[in-house]
Amino acid sequence: MRVLVTGGAGFIASHLADHLLEGGHSVVALDDLSTGRLANIDHLRDRADFEFVLGSILDPDAVDDVVGRCDAVFHLAAAVGVELIVNEPLQSLATNIRGSEIVFETANRYGTRVLVTSSSEIYGKNRSDRLHEDDDRILGSPLKSRWAYSEAKAIDEILAFTYWKEKGLPTVIVRLFNTVGPRQTGAYGMVIPRFVGQALRHEPITVYGDGLQTRCFCYVGDIVGALAALLANTDAYGRVFNLGSDDEVSIRELAEIVRQETGSPSEVRYVAYEDAYEEGFEDMARRVPDTSRARDLVGFRPTVGLRDIIRLVVEEQRRAL
Repeated sequence: MRVLVTGGAGFIASHLADHLLEGGHSVVALDDLSTGRLANIDHLRDRADFEFVLGSILDPDAVDDVVGRCDAVFHLAAAVGVELIVNEPLQSLATNIRGSEIVFETANRYGTRVLVTSSSEIYGKNRSDRLHEDDDRILGSPLKSRWAYSEAKAIDEILAFTYWKEKGLPTVIVRLFNTVGPRQTGAYGMVIPRFVGQALRHEPITVYGDGLQTRCFCYVGDIVGALAALLANTDAYGRVFNLGSDDEVSIRELAEIVRQETGSPSEVRYVAYEDAYEEGFEDMARRVPDTSRARDLVGFRPTVGLRDIIRLVVEEQRRAL
């Protein structure tokens, strides 16, 4: 197939392009480079089966051109990262809502199947032991920009489901939980590359809040294989799937692991949320996915452990020093 990947120069999307090309598909990558980087796809740009298109999902003509030439769409273009959402809420909302509207409208016009990546942010403050796809969303005030990303992704999911239900457009929704690995930047608040960069520069490793909040980190290579498998499976259409690891670690523990793996003398410094983001910022105490639905349908199982992921990120950042 010829496959479109929106946000194709981004961290996850560039790994997805690698995976699809290895599977024999050709790839068109659309990206406006607002957060994506050409360095992520430099190794692909001389391939005859890869095409990079500089353009935005907010441009209907650009989207029409690439969707009309492709057999499937992986819609990954989005404003991502807590820092970016808090600092640029209006632009983030436009990208995450209007951009997705344009992608779905265009895909429906051509009858092109679409997988959209949503986020664990959907669940908000829900602290269930294992977050299942059918669990309730628990959010704070809509006046707190912290929740703008969750609301925008909820609209993406509603669009995907409604196009499938009303129009018969094949759509798949995937909620990603803290996907990490090489090529990820810490510029927008992503915690592992940020911690690794600080440790390698012998700067304080800055932990927001008390560091007792827990997260689960999954290797990007495990995620992109599942994305491809889900869009290829007709039983996934009209459904939502969690993808991530269930190996839980506190952010305080994560900082110590990064110090160990880098051999860094950096101290761990705790920063209040209001100093890191904005007054009244709300965070989640824990977030652990139930991934049994994806496991049962396409055999999804994380294969790379946290320390191995961190070592890969350390190796990449050391090469860049």
